Amino acid sequence: MTPPRLRVFPAISRNRDPQKYVGELMRVAEFADRNGFEGILLFEGNDVFVEPWAMAQHIMGATAQSSPLIAVNPVYMHPFTAAKFVSSLAQLHGRKIYLNMITGTAVSDLQGLGDDQSHADRYIRLGEFVGLMRQLLSSPRPVNFEGRFYRAHHLQLRPRLPAELMPEFLIAGQSEAAQRVAKETGCIKMQMLPPDLDRGLNAPGMNFGIFAREGREEARQAAQMRFRDNPDDRELLVLTMENTDSVWKRHLYAGQSGELGDNGYWLLPFLTFQADCPYLVGSYQEIGAKLKDFAAKGLTTVMLDMVADETEMQHVCKALAASGMF
Repeated sequence: MTPPRLRVFPAISRNRDPQKYVGELMRVAEFADRNGFEGILLFEGNDVFVEPWAMAQHIMGATAQSSPLIAVNPVYMHPFTAAKFVSSLAQLHGRKIYLNMITGTAVSDLQGLGDDQSHADRYIRLGEFVGLMRQLLSSPRPVNFEGRFYRAHHLQLRPRLPAELMPEFLIAGQSEAAQRVAKETGCIKMQMLPPDLDRGLNAPGMNFGIFAREGREEARQAAQMRFRDNPDDRELLVLTMENTDSVWKRHLYAGQSGELGDNGYWLLPFLTFQADCPYLVGSYQEIGAKLKDFAAKGLTTVMLDMVADETEMQHVCKALAASGMF
């Protein structure tokens, strides 16, 4: 029997320099391809420097087996367009991809795009988007669909996608609406690393970063050197919080400090606008043991924030390897 294996999708830490964005993504993508990662997470939004579908094509053309995890927000495209991209990448590269289904972007960006749907309605639209996409990708016959946001009449995607290349859908939202849609559509539900690490694990997917070294204290000191506290960076996060209705961001932000916990949980990279998730800091063995414990509780999929530096990525690989599940 094949032992269980964690599927890990690295994502680069926040990059505010468009001149370095593509280079950092490619560095992480190529490292991931060489070292057994499933693919790489590609963000979507008005402030993303390169459209994720274009970046996915660039990455798949430069790697041997990478299956990118592409963020998809219905505000930017129709389900048929997304399905056509999936089909095209499958034909070009013979690989499946993963789709991170999202509704969030800055409130000001939604206003700029003329999208005035409520938070709850954006998730209803997301559920319809997933349902119509799945039908288009799998049906041998033209599709008819009648929803609140999407309608299709004898709509057909050619060629039909082979079953083994069907994408897997993830939903990262933390609201009740997000969890309902994940359940109704059969998407992989994601959550943030919880502060206590041991309780509150109720999803097969998790989002966090890893900062690891051979020893615990060495890891903690190196992490605090890499992610510095800075009032200006904290102010950037405050400004973004005023421009979002994201439930998961508010959960992270509310009542949290930047102290590095004894259990290795660290929110400072998020609070200083250097990452979009908490970090787990510790020795290779500590983190490996924790990942094994998470997997025993049902974890299968990880969105992993990574510093786009070869040395740091090697440290992360050692921690993942220590779990025996990577």
